[in-house]
Amino acid sequence: MEIVALGAARIQAALRQREVSCLEVMQAHLDQISARNPQINAFVTLCADQALEQALALDNTAQDDWGQLAGLPVGIKDVTETAGIRTTFGSRLLADNIPAKDAAIVRRLKAAGAIVLGKTNTPEFAAGANTKNALFGATVNPWDTTRSVGGSTGGGAAALAAHMIPLAEGTDFGGSLRIPASFCGLVGLRPTAGLVASDPVAQPWDVGRVNGPMARSAQDVALMLGAIAGVDDLSPISTPPDWGFAPTDLADYVTRFDPRGLRVAYAPDIAGLGIDADVARTCENGLGAVAGLGLSMTDSALSLSDSNAAYQLLRGQWMVCNYADYLDRLEELNPSLRGNIEAGLNVTSRQIAQARSQQKQAWLRMLAEFETCDLIATPTVPVTPFPVEVNYPDQINGRPLSNYVDWLAQTYLITLTGFPALSVPIGLDSNGMPVGLQLIGKRYSEPMLLGLAHRIQQALPLAMPG
Repeated sequence: MEIVALGAARIQAALRQREVSCLEVMQAHLDQISARNPQINAFVTLCADQALEQALALDNTAQDDWGQLAGLPVGIKDVTETAGIRTTFGSRLLADNIPAKDAAIVRRLKAAGAIVLGKTNTPEFAAGANTKNALFGATVNPWDTTRSVGGSTGGGAAALAAHMIPLAEGTDFGGSLRIPASFCGLVGLRPTAGLVASDPVAQPWDVGRVNGPMARSAQDVALMLGAIAGVDDLSPISTPPDWGFAPTDLADYVTRFDPRGLRVAYAPDIAGLGIDADVARTCENGLGAVAGLGLSMTDSALSLSDSNAAYQLLRGQWMVCNYADYLDRLEELNPSLRGNIEAGLNVTSRQIAQARSQQKQAWLRMLAEFETCDLIATPTVPVTPFPVEVNYPDQINGRPLSNYVDWLAQTYLITLTGFPALSVPIGLDSNGMPVGLQLIGKRYSEPMLLGLAHRIQQALPLAMPG
């Protein structure tokens, strides 16, 4: 049994059955990091000694006292605060920053027995969807190290695909969990806002950026989500899940999920900017292959293309609010991040009002779509993984894009509407690179989303590149 090739649920079972020890699990993943990280650059800070000590302590603790994630290694995105562990936000401005306390999601993970192995790479302040920064350099895709891993939770995605960890924590605003999951053949979930507590954040009432889980399988994502979901007093929008069962039972629900009769509407291009022909073909072929699951599949003409400008205006406002402490140091930030903040400074109150009105229309349009279906499916990303040296794609099928965030519209438009969504592998493109299918549901539909993702992965198994 090669430990690192196992998923979180399988490792958990092996630990419970004493087939392996927590120490052996931790050492196996540290060895894999030692072997693969120099090439991939997924981890930027390691806490190996601390992780081994915690693993040994768990081995000496009665299993009755173990938490739901006991002994499972996890990578934490380098924008999520970790007590006593360097957290740089991918910025030279915070190169030596060591937080005094853990973020809410880290507290939950630790309470469940997960062991933090270290911090994973991100663009500066998680602003961007190609994971590279001036402090640590670029993270590359384990499927093809000349290609982008996506972002901004790119370090976590690369670490998962290269078997360095079984679980990764990340954030998602424009697609930062879903995009790298698509590029790396993983499952990345953007939960309903408030389902996973966000603390500390500059805007505690913000419903745009969320924390969430990523793993190689939907079952493992469900296992992690069950441990991190719930109310936290320091997160004013945090809410209990509306599932009808305890969060700790989510993984079991997902593995038993019956998709027969589930109504799925496939909307190929909700952004109206085009979908790469290879991506479109892979999604359509994959959906055809899972028809045997008993789904009720329909085509949808759903479009949110008239909301592109609204998201970008609100994103500008969000940038200013979140990085207000750096407004006097903009020249020290990378050009893309600086440009985003500067654009936000020029947004007027009238533009914000218009954007909020358009956001409402997009939300209502989605609600209307859900009257005739249970879930909506789209391609997660409209392009295949591009060369890592390229900051972002500038065209789709030869059609020029107007700015550097247009290619993220398939995911950021879902953020705009507030619905939960995930990316699940749906196949490989003509170059052997993963393609993700985005599944979107109503608020608190995570069990259904993960249940269908689990069945899709069973029907279309995808081996990691290791």
